[in-house]
Parts: sequence; C-alpha cells; structure tokens
Amino acid sequence: MIRILPAGEPFFLEGGSTGCLLVHGFTASPQEMRWMGEYLHQRGYSILGIRLTGHATQLKDLTRVRWQDWLHSVEDGYHMLSSRCDRVIPIGISLGGALSLKFAASHDVSAVICMSTPYELQVPPVWLLKAGSTIMPVKKKGPTTWSAPDAGEARVDYRGYPLRAVAETAQILYSLHSDLGKVTCPVLLMHSSADDFVPPENMDRLYAAIGSDLKEKKLFDRSNHILTCDIDREDVFQTAAEFLEKYRLLP
Repeated sequence: MIRILPAGEPFFLEGGSTGCLLVHGFTASPQEMRWMGEYLHQRGYSILGIRLTGHATQLKDLTRVRWQDWLHSVEDGYHMLSSRCDRVIPIGISLGGALSLKFAASHDVSAVICMSTPYELQVPPVWLLKAGSTIMPVKKKGPTTWSAPDAGEARVDYRGYPLRAVAETAQILYSLHSDLGKVTCPVLLMHSSADDFVPPENMDRLYAAIGSDLKEKKLFDRSNHILTCDIDREDVFQTAAEFLEKYRLLP
C-alpha cells in the first residue's frame, strides 16, 4: 500500500461548475498548490489538487517513474473533475505547468494557467543523466531561498533530485516544444524575475511558441521559484482569478 507523506495528500474542494485542476511541481506535492486552491475555492470554483505519480511518498518511488506516468496523473484528474464540472482549467507550477500545457495541446480544456514553468532545463544530455544515475542516483538539494518567512514552514517535498527523474523531466520538455503551437485556449503565464531555479526567459520562450492568440504573461519581482507559496502569492492568486473572470470562466 502506498503511504503518502502527511499533508502531501491530494485534495478536492467542491464548488461550482468550473473546475480548477491544480498540478504541483517536480519532487514536490499537492501541498504547494493548497493555498491557491483555497483562494479559488473561496471564489466559488471546484478544486482538485492532484498528486503526480512517484511524489509525496518516498524518494525511491520517483526513480521508477516515466514522464508519461505524470501525464496520466493529469489525465486521471481531468476525468475526475470533468465528471463534476462543465469546464476544466489546468493550473500548474514548474513541471506541473509543462504538464498542463502538454495536456491542453490534445484535450478540451477552457484555459491554462502556468507558473514558473521551464521551456528547457540547463542539464546534461538525457543519455548522460541516465548513465550517471547508476553512479549517483540522487543529487541532494541545497537550501531553498524564500522571501516570505512562512513559505517553507509546511513544505512537503523530497530533499533530493533523482537523476533518472530529472532525465524524464528534460524529455517531457523536449516533447512539449512541438505541441505548444497546438495550444489554442486562453493561456496565462506567470514567473518571477528573481527565480534562480528556472530563469524568467523561459516564460518568454513559452509565450512565443504557444499557438493561442489569447495569451498573457506577467512577471513578479519578489518571489523565488515557488510562486504559490512565496511572498507574491496573493498577487499571483488574484491575477489568476482576474484572468478567469476576463474570459468569463466563472464558477
């Protein structure tokens, strides 16, 4: 039986007929999307925060996962939410943003919101990462830099990066490039100029490649990578809500 880390569980908040499918980032958990979910739920939206395969259990589980498994997690969440809602909007951060765009390229979604999303990773070639994972399976994380004092208090994540899973992340980004032109729904991209993990120029490259004519981008300047938890989070949540209202994607 899979044991999920405390506070790392998926969550559902029932609301109106528009559903927000929240997708967390690499090595993290649904916890990093919880505050955003609660904010949007207070405005009437139905919320489903999914757990990507291999996350919020134990680190070794992530070494066995392929990127298609993560996409299947998004698809499962979409079907669960669409059974209750007339419209579904994937909202993802980092890897979760890339998965949301990948999913939107081939499914009927009403909009996509992405935060801190990479266009590509500055990592060695995939073949080298896979080979290196047999020698050094996990790279330990350094300390996380937060601007908000409370941002990391409830953090549920792994304390390392499995190189095999890093290779899978790089592969899904390569795969995403050819799909971005197929994304035709409204898209909102958000990033921080202070992001030292995924540089903000990634947002510009995504924006240029996305096929939709209804696309927007916004840059914040105080937070680090995890926009949903750091000091700009209330502004991030408000920007997302205003974007949905602009396109009449109301609860």
